[in-house]
Amino acid sequence: MILENNLKTARQGMIVLIVEDEPIQRMDMIDLVEGAGFEAVGCYNADTAIAILERRTDIRIVLSDIDMPGSMDGLKMAAFVRKRWPPIQLVLTSAGAKPDLDTLPARAVFLPKPLDYERAEKVLREMASAEPA
Repeated sequence: MILENNLKTARQGMIVLIVEDEPIQRMDMIDLVEGAGFEAVGCYNADTAIAILERRTDIRIVLSDIDMPGSMDGLKMAAFVRKRWPPIQLVLTSAGAKPDLDTLPARAVFLPKPLDYERAEKVLREMASAEPA
């Protein structure tokens, strides 16, 4: 019961920005995030994600696909987010080859697709309860 209350408190008000160009996968990721007790904001590419982050100060986690069309892929976007908004937590995912860990921004987590819901929820909860960097 105490653990459940702590998780609920940690998640309260936690907003996750989901960046995924495939609509069905984006909806699936939104369901995952909301099922874990977080609020989800979805968008389809890095440019839109950055515009959202510039307008909102309440987003704490970015969950993004790596392979996306547009001016930058998920890795470049994550590096930009890490530099501009260092406290934001980053979760990157891809159905393609696992990226070299050296290419991931500091403190970013990689989860392969298809997402393992249990593992993804665990990562989100850990990030939600962590102190901002």
